[in-house]
Amino acid sequence: MEGVKLTVSLVIAILLQWTLRNIFQGFAYIDFPLIIVVYAALQRNSIRALLFGTISGVAVDALSGGLMGANGFSKTLVAYAVSELARRVYLDNLLLRIPVIAGACVINDLAYYGLHRLFGQPPAGDVLVTIVYSLIGTTIAGTLVYLFLQSLSAERRRPKRREMFAPRRQTRRRNPIRLSK
Repeated sequence: MEGVKLTVSLVIAILLQWTLRNIFQGFAYIDFPLIIVVYAALQRNSIRALLFGTISGVAVDALSGGLMGANGFSKTLVAYAVSELARRVYLDNLLLRIPVIAGACVINDLAYYGLHRLFGQPPAGDVLVTIVYSLIGTTIAGTLVYLFLQSLSAERRRPKRREMFAPRRQTRRRNPIRLSK
C-alpha cells in the first residue's frame, strides 16, 4: 500500500511541477518530484527510489523541453545518495530530514547545471540565484509534504484505544527471596 501511495504522489508531483509554474512564477523554484524521490529514498527502498528518480526526471525533462536526461540523471544520483545515507544513518525524525532534503536539493541543482555546462547548453537565468531560491522553496515545501505523508501513514498505524477504566498492571512484583521467616 505504501508503494501505491508513493506512485500516486509522484504522478501528482510531476503534474504539479508541469502546471503550477504557469500559475505563479515562484512555484518554478519548488521541485515537487525531488521531494517525493527523497521521501521514497528515506523509506529505505533503494530500487524504488532509483526508479522514481529516473522516471520523474525523464518525465520532467520531456514536459519542460530541457536537456533530455539531465533531470533524470541528477534525480537518480540524489536517490542513490539519500538511500545510502538512510541505510547507514537513522533518519526517521523530521528534524533530521530537513537538512537531507536541503542537501538533496543542492546536489540535484549542481548536477543538473553541471550537465548543462558539460554539454554546452546555456542555463536559464543566474545559476546561483536559482539554486538558492530552489533550496529555500523545496526545503519548505518538502517539510510540509513530509508532514502530510507522515500523517497519512500514521492514521493506519494508530493502535486501538483501550477502555477507559481498564484494569491496571501491577508495577511492583513480589520479592522471591525471603530474608526472614
